[in-house]
Amino acid sequence: MVKRTVVGAHYGIKDWLVQRATAIYMALFTLVFAAYALFCPEFAFNYEAWSGLFSSACVKFFVFLFIVSLIYHVWIGMRDIWMDYVKHAGVRLALHLVVLFLLVGYAGWAVRILWRL
Repeated sequence: MVKRTVVGAHYGIKDWLVQRATAIYMALFTLVFAAYALFCPEFAFNYEAWSGLFSSACVKFFVFLFIVSLIYHVWIGMRDIWMDYVKHAGVRLALHLVVLFLLVGYAGWAVRILWRL
């Protein structure tokens, strides 16, 4: 009997679960936020109402959690795409770094906007 040696990074199921969890959180957040916006007509064209909503620490926390979930969700997806379809290690590393730097920049930009409100 030949024993098969399993090699690899061993992170597949954990990342799959994390990506599903972040997707569920983002979907629930989007549904709650959309319902709130639809049933509160003062949010249609009123900057003060939007600013007042986002001045709450609780709302900022859930939006921050949404941003972190989105960034991590995108990172897992893009990393897997590069690992599956880009065979040259140097090109794959360059693509990983570009995506990583962009996502960190986007996260910083989103947090800056959120805390500026």
